[in-house]
Amino acid sequence: MSILDAPQTTQLQLRPGIIELNWGQPDPALLPKEAVSSAAAAVLAQVGGDALSYGAAAGAGPLLAWLRAYLAQTEPQAVAADEIAITAGNSDAIDQICTLFTQAGDVVLVESPSYHLALRIMRDHPLRLVPVATDGHGLQVELLAQTVRDLQRAGSRVRMLYTVPTFHNPTGVSLSAERRQALVQLAQQAGFFIVEDDVYRELHYDAPAPPALWTMAPRGTVLRLGSFAKSLAPGLRLGWLNGSAQQVRRLVDGGLRDSGGGVNHLTAMVAGELCTTGGFDLNVQRFRHAYRERRNALLAALSEHMPAGCSWLVPAGGFFVWVTLPADLDATALLPHAEAAGMAFIPGANFHLDGRGSNTLRLAFSLYPPQELAQAAQRLGQAVRLQLA
Repeated sequence: MSILDAPQTTQLQLRPGIIELNWGQPDPALLPKEAVSSAAAAVLAQVGGDALSYGAAAGAGPLLAWLRAYLAQTEPQAVAADEIAITAGNSDAIDQICTLFTQAGDVVLVESPSYHLALRIMRDHPLRLVPVATDGHGLQVELLAQTVRDLQRAGSRVRMLYTVPTFHNPTGVSLSAERRQALVQLAQQAGFFIVEDDVYRELHYDAPAPPALWTMAPRGTVLRLGSFAKSLAPGLRLGWLNGSAQQVRRLVDGGLRDSGGGVNHLTAMVAGELCTTGGFDLNVQRFRHAYRERRNALLAALSEHMPAGCSWLVPAGGFFVWVTLPADLDATALLPHAEAAGMAFIPGANFHLDGRGSNTLRLAFSLYPPQELAQAAQRLGQAVRLQLA
């Protein structure tokens, strides 16, 4: 049987006739197939069976060396060799952090709205998730501070905050510089650590991304998660974690890596070859151009087709546009009508723990070319108008 005859080979399953802006994934047509193929051939020719063996616990050496040099180009403090490890992507890293750095009953603070699938991962652990509201400038740090005080007075142990402070999923906003500094200071004072999901950092369209929380905090305050899923290809299942030497050692010395070695060793070796020969920079530039064009096309079409009373945030990077409908219009109830019109989205309530955001929705512009994004916006506007009539 050919691999092409397999019943399902990818997570992405599109329905005919529907432009599915619910999928926050890269366009498969844009993924660097030839570059990955060439890098894989080079790795196998150069190191042979070593690339197919168990990897070093911290990750493939060539990729780690490239990452340290890459981060040094834009960050004020060098990353030491014992402050970084390769992960199997940010989803894997979040799960590992919950396993290794939390215990049953710990309070984990999350943004509201927050990345819905990260919430699912954290719900796999016996943790108490507490939402904190965001606004057009990101996480409301003053409200966070009050929440921490209230929890501490009630005797609850605040252990961790999960945040996407740069090109947020789902809203697309970035936390302001003032709030970043205040957040780092609060974490130090209150004694919790921050998990910074930095997956969209490379995908900026108007100006470079703001400094990572990791670069603003003493070591041990922030675990920063970077990823190749959006900058190269999600199928590589590769990312990296920055933390203190002690935190990284906890990950690297765990039983999982003691048994299985470094994660995804072959693809890490391939990514290392691709990155060190300039392929990463070329690919990121190509992605930025394509996704900037797609973002602009969707924003223009929303302006043309959405009725009065609707608004949306303009993202400076990432994959998403966050839309607010009139207050009396429920996005979950709207969805089947939008699908009947030929487009799909994720209702905003899915990104909240408490069912808020009923009149909001997330649109992903990464998967489709500009003309289909324009068509999707037209169909969404049509569905909204029918529900308002």
